[in-house]
Amino acid sequence: MSQHRDPVETMTEPEPHAAPTPGAAEARADARAAAASARPRRELVAWRNAIFAIFFLSGFGLASWVARIPAVRDAVGLSTQGVGLVILAGSIASIFGLIGAPWLMARFGARLGMIGVLVTAAAGLVLVGLGGSVLPSVALVAIGLALFGFGNGAVDVMMNVEGAEAERELGKTVMPLMHAFFSFGTVAGAALAAAASAIALSVSVHLGIIAVFIAVGVVIAVRFVPVREELGDDAHADAPREAWTVRLKRSLAVWADVRLLLIGVVMLGMSFAEGSANDWLALAVVDGHGLDATTGAAIFTVFTVAITGARVLGGPVIDRFGRVIVLQVMAGIGVVGLSLFIFASEPWMLVVGTALWGIGCSLAFPVGMSAAADVPDRADAAARVSAVAMIGYCAFLVGPPLIGFLGEHFGILNGLLLLLALMVVAGLAAPAARERTSPARRA
Repeated sequence: MSQHRDPVETMTEPEPHAAPTPGAAEARADARAAAASARPRRELVAWRNAIFAIFFLSGFGLASWVARIPAVRDAVGLSTQGVGLVILAGSIASIFGLIGAPWLMARFGARLGMIGVLVTAAAGLVLVGLGGSVLPSVALVAIGLALFGFGNGAVDVMMNVEGAEAERELGKTVMPLMHAFFSFGTVAGAALAAAASAIALSVSVHLGIIAVFIAVGVVIAVRFVPVREELGDDAHADAPREAWTVRLKRSLAVWADVRLLLIGVVMLGMSFAEGSANDWLALAVVDGHGLDATTGAAIFTVFTVAITGARVLGGPVIDRFGRVIVLQVMAGIGVVGLSLFIFASEPWMLVVGTALWGIGCSLAFPVGMSAAADVPDRADAAARVSAVAMIGYCAFLVGPPLIGFLGEHFGILNGLLLLLALMVVAGLAAPAARERTSPARRA
């Protein structure tokens, strides 16, 4: 696809074997910014909408599995700790997905990369469905979760890298809205799962339908993602070896940035709270508060609706008050909400606490992505976004098994107390996300 390479980028790229010169990165960034500014508006909108769709599909698949955890647990006869260990299989695979995502993007490009990993995730859902109903098997469920975890972990990095770049070129804050589409997907997935549970639809049929939808959806969506050389979309087999070396050095160098690591702390704490809700909220309603599985799925839907609404409104709020104040207020809201959920004695307290919990942890991840990408050089921005995505998603992955361990020994509601401390730490680290440039300047 090299015939689509922008002439401005072609003329300003250094020779393959030339040593980097002072100011080369800045010149390359300016050239790419000029090229990006010439991108037609309809292409920018189509690109943005394609990333919206990818976020939706990722959340849709995740919520579809999470809301059926009680049914899968009962079918294969797992204990609470057993559920945590099975989830651990998906968590470990997701870590490999997070680590491998930058290489996959560099080798195959964003388009083929996102297709490959989401189709892998869809195949994993099919195996989870089979192992959780038709052929009850802990091993089959674990294998399916490993495939699903790898695919979903990898696409999480890819779609955030693409989302950060689309936000830069659009010239306004849209990352919270992109993450809202992830939440739209979780709302739809959780609602359909609740309906499937209510009508006693088997897990295999339900997750099989979801898998087909995801596979078809990603193939359609990626057609509108532009080819971008700095992320490997225009890579060839004869590409100079120096390009891989420079990319590797850039990716490693960002880990020495203290500010970036503090942004990662914000995302770590809030992602831990969000990820634990994704995997344990429904079970906490059933096992901790003694309600039925359908109610658990319905209250999980309340969580997804709350986090979605906050992300839809988040962009203008951030532009009005700034990242730091918004993150600190959200941390306080999350602490109040989670406390209500844990210590609730009435159903209405569960609902209110769940809603505040979702609102509290809604904006940390998208704000962290925008803050990480708030640098002039776009290749550096991609490396930084990948780094904080790994930090945040490690919380998504490590959190659920840890909560499962604590829940087995101290009770599921007591296990959630850990989240309160992490939310406080995230609020204290919020100043690291302070704006360096406005969206218009970034574009």
